[in-house]
Amino acid sequence: MITVWESALDATWLGPAVWLHGDVATSNLLVKEGRLSTVIDFGQLAAGDPACDVTIVRRFFSGASREEFRSCLTVDDATWSRGRGWGLWKALLELREYRRTKLVESADACLVINDILSD
Repeated sequence: MITVWESALDATWLGPAVWLHGDVATSNLLVKEGRLSTVIDFGQLAAGDPACDVTIVRRFFSGASREEFRSCLTVDDATWSRGRGWGLWKALLELREYRRTKLVESADACLVINDILSD
């Protein structure tokens, strides 16, 4: 876990700030007939590091679909590494928050953490 975190910290964003959603979570993405139809809740809309919005890859994609997602984003390895760090941070917060009250969300957070650590 420390290696993932340190790798994310070492991958400094040097590019210009870009628009980002800031809270790309499954609850903010509406799907219709198996396709993304709407993105909602722009309360954290900001300009900054695009890695923040890369975290959703852990919730929606695996295997070949994850690689396709990454190739469509055209992000560099440093952004991908920072995205792993963001994902780890968010999943650890969710695990701490939900471990006693929301067992499904807690289990999901564990899956994300394991996915990040095995990547």
